[in-house]
Amino acid sequence: MQDLLHDISQCTICKAHLPLVPRPVLTAHINSKIVIIGQAPGTKVHASGIPWDDASGKQLRSWLNVTDEQFYNPENFAIIPMGFCYPGKGKSGDLPPRPECAPQWHDLLWEQLPQVELVLLIGMYAQRHYLKHTAKKTLTETVGNFEAYLPKFMPLPHPSPRNRFWFTKNPWFQDAILPILKQKIQNIIS
Repeated sequence: MQDLLHDISQCTICKAHLPLVPRPVLTAHINSKIVIIGQAPGTKVHASGIPWDDASGKQLRSWLNVTDEQFYNPENFAIIPMGFCYPGKGKSGDLPPRPECAPQWHDLLWEQLPQVELVLLIGMYAQRHYLKHTAKKTLTETVGNFEAYLPKFMPLPHPSPRNRFWFTKNPWFQDAILPILKQKIQNIIS
């Protein structure tokens, strides 16, 4: 695993398309029990090199009901985004994850993750890639039908503060799904 993570840290496959120097951000351990598949690092995470080191990460840790120490213990959580480097700014937020990362690296990472019990698919890019034709038409439908993807996958919306409107419009997520998510996480990491 360490050799693979080193190889990924040196990756420059999409360098010509990035606004900043390549800085792949991910964590994994051969004993990781939960994998978080997100989108791509933002500028703050690019600067720190620490996955989910931003407001979205704080919200995600709250959803999971875990401490920073639990979250950043790679034996608990592997953090593998769809795109490992900051993709740049778009019209309404960051650009989509670069399409090169997942095909280049994800299968190799999965070969090194035999202990995984749950995969959290955060956002539409991760859900479309991993759920393929079983993903629903919208993220809201996919998240609302999360039980169809268990026990392996659990689709979630992105915890970004930009999604305030979605959370206000869909209170069932906090009321019905977050308690189930928190219990699953505690059962796995305790």
